[in-house]
This record gives sequence, structure tokens and C-alpha cells, in this order.
Amino acid sequence: MIQNIQIKNNFFILHPSGAIFWEDNKMLLIADVHLGKVTHFRKHGAPVPANAAFKNLEKLTEISNQFQPEIICFLGDLFHSKLNEEWQDFEKWTEYTKAEIVLISGNHDIIPKYLYEEIGVKVFDELLLDSFLLTHHPTEIKGTFNFCGHVHPGILMKGVGRQYLRFSCFYKTLNSLILPAFGNFTGKHILKPSEMDEIYAIVEGEVICVSKN
Repeated sequence: MIQNIQIKNNFFILHPSGAIFWEDNKMLLIADVHLGKVTHFRKHGAPVPANAAFKNLEKLTEISNQFQPEIICFLGDLFHSKLNEEWQDFEKWTEYTKAEIVLISGNHDIIPKYLYEEIGVKVFDELLLDSFLLTHHPTEIKGTFNFCGHVHPGILMKGVGRQYLRFSCFYKTLNSLILPAFGNFTGKHILKPSEMDEIYAIVEGEVICVSKN
């Protein structure tokens, strides 16, 4: 189950992968993949399964095949740290992908820009498309609507028997939408929404509106 929303007369699909498909621009928005994180942690002795490193690229391939975007825009933290063996896997993925690939630099994106450019990835600090501002960190500029990542938003929900569950979510305010972390080896930052915010939780492969408004 997906969610269709409209912002400034543009149409967007919220997908349970954590991605957003911008129908008007045929653009896929994805935040916080953190490629290389699994290899980085395994190198330092963390007991992380080796196949976890491939799941993010498999997920990227599935979502790209589903929507057939003309542009894939990563909203920062595409890679977790410096170069490791996952870079070669990403290179192969870019060769397979027909879409133009854009990266909005995040705080973890320390791999030199020229290496991205050599494989056809365009790198920007931010992008302004009409009145939509694409950034990594949440950014307020008057007259724009901001799509961003960085926060890894999550929501805490109360179940039966005083049970609390944590879910990744799309977190929409009046002038911004924070995407959930796309990567499978990332945490969640629990946010406390106001009555005006719209929260779309990712629950068992579905995107469900859980806000009160």
C-alpha cells in the first residue's frame, strides 16, 4: 500500500521502501542510504551479516524498476564513510541504471566529488526546482517546500497491553517533508509531531497515515 499526496499542485507517491516518486518530474527521491556502512562496521568487528551490504542495492534496483524514473535524486548520505568495497558494487549499479543520478551532498558524503562525476553522478549542495528545495539537512527558505533527509524520522506508537512500537515514517510539516532513511542498517530518531503535522508510518510493507489531523 502506498500513499498519494499533493503539494503545490504536484503529485507524489510515498512508497514503503522509504522513497518518494515525484510524478510530475519523473524523479525518485531517496534519503540516507548509507552505502558502505555495513562493510565499515564489519571491518571494526561488528557482527553484521555480510549479505546486508547487498540489500540496499537490491532495494534500489527494485524501486527503480518499478517506477522507471528519469532522475534518481539521493538527498544526502549516499555513502556512510570513505571508500570501501561497496563502492565497486555501486559503480556497477550506476551502469545498470538508465536514469540520470543526482546526489545532494550530506554530512557523511566525504568521497571526492570527482569520483562520482567519473561514473556519471552529478553532485550538488542543494537543488531548487521551481519552488521545491532539495537538501540533506532540513532547510527553511521562504516560498519553498523542502524535501530532505538526515533526521531518520521515526514515530512511537502505543499498541495493546502498554506495548510501544517504533516505525520509520515520512514526516510532513507545512513547508517540508523529511524522508525516512532508505538504508537497511540505520536507526530512527523518534519525533514528536504537532497537531498540524502529517505522519505516514511504514508498517509491514505499507505506508499508513497515522496523524490525527
